[in-house]
Amino acid sequence: MAEDTKLVYKYLRHDKKFPHVWCPGCGNGILLGALIRAIDRTGLEKDEIALVSGIGCSGRLSVYVDFNTVHATHGRALTFATGIKLAKPKLHVIVIMGDGDATSIGGNHFIHAARRNLNLTAIVVNNNIYGMTGGQYSPTTPYGALSTTSLYGNIEQAFSIAELAGMAGASMVARGTVYHASLLDELIEKAILKRGFSVVEVISHCHTQYGRKNKLGGAVEMLRWQKDSAVRLEKARSLSQEEMEGKFTIGVLVDRDLPVYTQEYRKVREAAKKMMARPS
Repeated sequence: MAEDTKLVYKYLRHDKKFPHVWCPGCGNGILLGALIRAIDRTGLEKDEIALVSGIGCSGRLSVYVDFNTVHATHGRALTFATGIKLAKPKLHVIVIMGDGDATSIGGNHFIHAARRNLNLTAIVVNNNIYGMTGGQYSPTTPYGALSTTSLYGNIEQAFSIAELAGMAGASMVARGTVYHASLLDELIEKAILKRGFSVVEVISHCHTQYGRKNKLGGAVEMLRWQKDSAVRLEKARSLSQEEMEGKFTIGVLVDRDLPVYTQEYRKVREAAKKMMARPS
């Protein structure tokens, strides 16, 4: 039996939840493969993992994996994950969100989860659009792009998920694409093993809602764009600003050691217990 086939039977609810709901060619399937390969390499048992997702195309991913899973409400995946981590600190909690789910309705939760440096792994699938709910523009939709809510072109500037996470205080920030699948495996593995709030921004594609509306072609053409536009961080350092025009970096962008919220919270609890034990 091929190795990938073994992983399907080991980690997926293959006899219950398939066929999946994603469009043919969707990048979410590639991400799902990268996630289970990364988890397999960490050596973690399935019961040691809690996977939380929000609403959207990527939110369906938690339904397909055989871990402790929660399919949360829109924009609130990180709040559910925070509660799980505080109640069961030994669990490795992974959160799957889309760009709209994480940074629009869930934007404040995303910023403050990074600021607190909770020991969570956040995987944000960035396809530049609200794919499942009708193709509305999201906080990462490029300026001028078309969507169902920007028929004459988006007039808002997009922001960078990776830069937002780094500035807000995340211990690790990485960016990958679904085209660079082997690198994506490595980035997710590093993020799971990193102590503190780790973020992996996954550049994916929605050829159904975003690609079709903006005449970018189908899944193959959009994957080719990822190949041509993504530059490894090591190579990007040697390129000029002109050479990087229209391109983006992939790899580990931030990696630092900061106090972890659950450890600091434990110190507060111990200090409170000692104070309560003192005779009045």
